[in-house]
Amino acid sequence: MLGRIFIALCSFPGLKKKLWRAWYEYLAGSQRAAGWTFMNYGYAESRGPTLPLSEADEPSRHWIQLYDHVAGSIDLTGCAVLEVGSGRGGGSSFLKRYRRPARMIGLDLSKNAVDFSRATHPVEDLEFEVGDAEALPFDESTFDAVINVESSHCYPSFPRFVSEVRRVLKPGGYFLYADFRDRQNAAAWRETLRELDFAMVRETDITSNVLAALDRDNDRKHALIRELIPGFLRSSFLDFAAVRGSAVYEAFKSGRLVYCSFILRKPTLRQCLTFLCYLTVIVDRNIL
Repeated sequence: MLGRIFIALCSFPGLKKKLWRAWYEYLAGSQRAAGWTFMNYGYAESRGPTLPLSEADEPSRHWIQLYDHVAGSIDLTGCAVLEVGSGRGGGSSFLKRYRRPARMIGLDLSKNAVDFSRATHPVEDLEFEVGDAEALPFDESTFDAVINVESSHCYPSFPRFVSEVRRVLKPGGYFLYADFRDRQNAAAWRETLRELDFAMVRETDITSNVLAALDRDNDRKHALIRELIPGFLRSSFLDFAAVRGSAVYEAFKSGRLVYCSFILRKPTLRQCLTFLCYLTVIVDRNIL
């Protein structure tokens, strides 16, 4: 019941950001379990696990694999990388330790989440900052890559967020992105990405991989919710976690919700100059 009220209130643009911020402030402030560092639905490899992980990271395999699927094909060694919507910090920590960027920043709207991440992930050259996805507190052309995993559906203005990502990326930089949408809105979702002049390197429908991860983590999530969450909130948390039989799980299973990953690239300076020269020629010919 509480979950339905929350979703209904989120349909009002003026309330959406405030409600999601309050929700994540509550989660980070009240749930301090150091072993709970991810908040995505996960990704299961169709051929079984192939990513080597440390013993400490193995329990979070499916959540880590979603990050690896999104970012693993891009060499981030020595890069400046920003995660927007870093939550409890597990994804930023994984990327810094396994993909070796020179600088890794996790940005989140929730101060409690940032405080939790700073305390839980003391990794060299890994930073966590408070900030708004629709008004990123960084200069133009700062990052080689921006990653965003299962967070953008909470933002009141997706176009504004994507425009901000493009602004802070260096020419030739990568936007590494994954999230879900109602299937009937998926075309408009993709069109926003195209309108902002990103080159589409890869788009993948990973709904089946996400569903497989939800199935495999189902019992563990039930146990964690029973252990950590007060009784009056458990039903809402079961839906939030997309456990088997929840509204979110069934929407993925029926195909009403689609989960996609994207690798997009900002044009290089040379590509931009070539395009401008092409436009100039066209305009000159029209004038003549």
